[in-house]
Amino acid sequence: MNSSAQVDRPQAGGYNIYEIGSRVNGQIQTAQTGDGGASELQSAEFSRVLLIKPSALGDVVHTIPVLVKLRARYPGARIDWLITPENAEIVRCHPALSNVVLFARRDFSKPGRRWRALLAFFGLLKQIRRTKYDLVIDMHGQVRSAFFAMVSGARVRIGFDRPIKRELTVSTEHDLKNVPKHGWRGAREGSWIAYTHRIPIPTLDVHAIDRYLWVGPLLGLDDNAPDLTIHLPPEAVAKVQRLLEERGVPASTPLVVLVPGTIWETKHWTIDGFAGVARTFLDDGFAVALAGTKRDQRRCRQIAAAAPGACDLSGKTTRAELAALIRRAEVAVTNDSGSMHVAASLGKPMVSIFGPTNPVHIGPYQRPESVVRLDLPCSPCNYRRLSQCPFDHACMKQVTPAMVVERVQKIVAMAK
Repeated sequence: MNSSAQVDRPQAGGYNIYEIGSRVNGQIQTAQTGDGGASELQSAEFSRVLLIKPSALGDVVHTIPVLVKLRARYPGARIDWLITPENAEIVRCHPALSNVVLFARRDFSKPGRRWRALLAFFGLLKQIRRTKYDLVIDMHGQVRSAFFAMVSGARVRIGFDRPIKRELTVSTEHDLKNVPKHGWRGAREGSWIAYTHRIPIPTLDVHAIDRYLWVGPLLGLDDNAPDLTIHLPPEAVAKVQRLLEERGVPASTPLVVLVPGTIWETKHWTIDGFAGVARTFLDDGFAVALAGTKRDQRRCRQIAAAAPGACDLSGKTTRAELAALIRRAEVAVTNDSGSMHVAASLGKPMVSIFGPTNPVHIGPYQRPESVVRLDLPCSPCNYRRLSQCPFDHACMKQVTPAMVVERVQKIVAMAK
């Protein structure tokens, strides 16, 4: 590097960004990792706490019980959450939270905004450093989240331990007895090196919410039942009602919400399947709304075309507005997606179609009756792409609309 480049180094937090790397490396080398000091943590009092879980939507919902228990344990503390802007609206109004700390990672992929995103990133590092957190809990477990933990300078940094070996899945909720080759096994990308205390991983055969709560014994958190309550901003509720009324759905009309999108190709139930469910409930006098992000608009348009009368709201709602829409509904039908976890957290009747993923680990929490899946020897596989599947996506294609409608009707009857 030439001398002129060295003169123009960008600054962050009172020191240049190139020095961050060397400081972090030094801290990593001296970090006291492992289980030592756990008993001291249980009695320690922390005044500034940072919870790191930026995404995805379902993972954010899974982390809410940790937030609630942290507030119960440290009632007078400042408790912040490092999160992406699109997910922040799900937690911003939670009474247990002091502030959201926004990490706009998507801005790095937007043409013409990368330099601005880089400057904002340096500002974020400065903000985290300046706050002087004394406890950081990284529920994300990747190198970027561990980097934030290290930059914070917190004397206590907690995250999951290194990955463990996969074992046979056996559960009383679902008869799943294969060993998937993919999926979460522990902290990734060497992130565990950054933690002063690691959360032990005794098994992988556990729901993600219960897994996140394994941080409890380290900090002396209570063992009360997890509280997944989502607190919605009033403006989100008002906007949803306005969107529905503009499409001829008054507040008195019973509503079914279908959320047919998800990130993995293999998690998608069929267009015909969702359309069949929509037509059934439209014939029964329900209003049907299709919801999702802009990424889901093509699928939603196809379903709406095959189910005349369904209103397509895809791409028109934020995360908080999606939650408000689901709360307005009598029942929600989803894939394995963040919207499924939102529905479960809101306590709404819901049904989700599962195929490549394990509902024991990431299904609607303590609601196995809400899962529709086929008992195939290849499922769950945790394959993300259709090109990886040697069985023509049988786990999803063979689920019929009649199967889902029957389950929906059963769930709605149980809720009355």
